Amino acid sequence: MLSCRLCAIFLCLVTLGLGGRGATSDKAPRPSPDFAVSFNDGSQIHLSQYQGKVVVLAFILTTCPHCQFTVQTLSTLQKEYGPRGLQVIASAIQDMAALVVPDFIKQFEPAFPVGYSNEHEVQAYLDHSEQLPLYVPALVFIDRKGMIRYQYTGDDPFFQNQEKNVRETIEQLLKEPQLLKEPVPMKKKKAS
Repeated sequence: MLSCRLCAIFLCLVTLGLGGRGATSDKAPRPSPDFAVSFNDGSQIHLSQYQGKVVVLAFILTTCPHCQFTVQTLSTLQKEYGPRGLQVIASAIQDMAALVVPDFIKQFEPAFPVGYSNEHEVQAYLDHSEQLPLYVPALVFIDRKGMIRYQYTGDDPFFQNQEKNVRETIEQLLKEPQLLKEPVPMKKKKAS
């Protein structure tokens, strides 16, 4: 069950006194499973391809105005922080997403890959109960070591000042040390 953020605001007001919380920021940190985003040409991107980079994975509905705003914000940040090691990926999760993603890409021209994923796989990846609505956009912040450090669904207060909060989170993760891909071999001393 997918919902746009406008519905999330209403739900938050209704459930405020009931202790209901749809956000998933309490489910981090944890290791990121290897998740695949599919593309219309039959290819896939796997998160494991970006080990050593800071990854922001966005789950969206192409028709959701808040998701569209998020994609535009992330596009700006990808251009700014990409050279420092940021990789943004977006995945549409609505029914028939493969049919609507190409037009979405043409309209919004994101500076990062946008594909699609199965909603059930996304809910499993997010550790989000299928009994609860999944409010979008949903953002997952993965550090250079492959750990999910933060994740937020569209009903989280994190989105009230989205650009500032996303920027600060990215900057924090980019400041952390990079991984060495292979140990640097020691030079042998010349015999004298």
